[in-house]
Amino acid sequence: MDTTPELVWEVLADGWLYPLWVVGASRMREVDASWPAAGSQIHHSVGTWPVLIDDTTEVLDVQPGSRLTLKVRAWPTGTGKVTLHLAPVGAQTEVTIEEDALEGPATLVPKPLRDAALHWRNVEALRRLAYVVERRDKD
Repeated sequence: MDTTPELVWEVLADGWLYPLWVVGASRMREVDASWPAAGSQIHHSVGTWPVLIDDTTEVLDVQPGSRLTLKVRAWPTGTGKVTLHLAPVGAQTEVTIEEDALEGPATLVPKPLRDAALHWRNVEALRRLAYVVERRDKD
């Protein structure tokens, strides 16, 4: 991304921005005041109105400015673990996402098929995150 890790982190640390870049997230209902501290949660909805499912995402581990690990809930498919890594590369930031199912029906899908589906979703999430971060950087 054409910006610094600090500016990417500002977006990740603002739980209210989650639906702008996370594929499938439709709206935010609440963000814990301590977000993104370990144990804090954001309360979001997935789906398209009027068929929305209320769910939560919890911070499992955090290294401010460089790593955020989340337990994401996406029932009825199950829960997953997502880790975002930020690394400076010159004047830019490399952002990578690791994601896999933890529990629920999604774990029954063979890992190569899960990986393919998650790859498409995460490429789009990174594209959206870049739009948000890079446009904020210009303001």
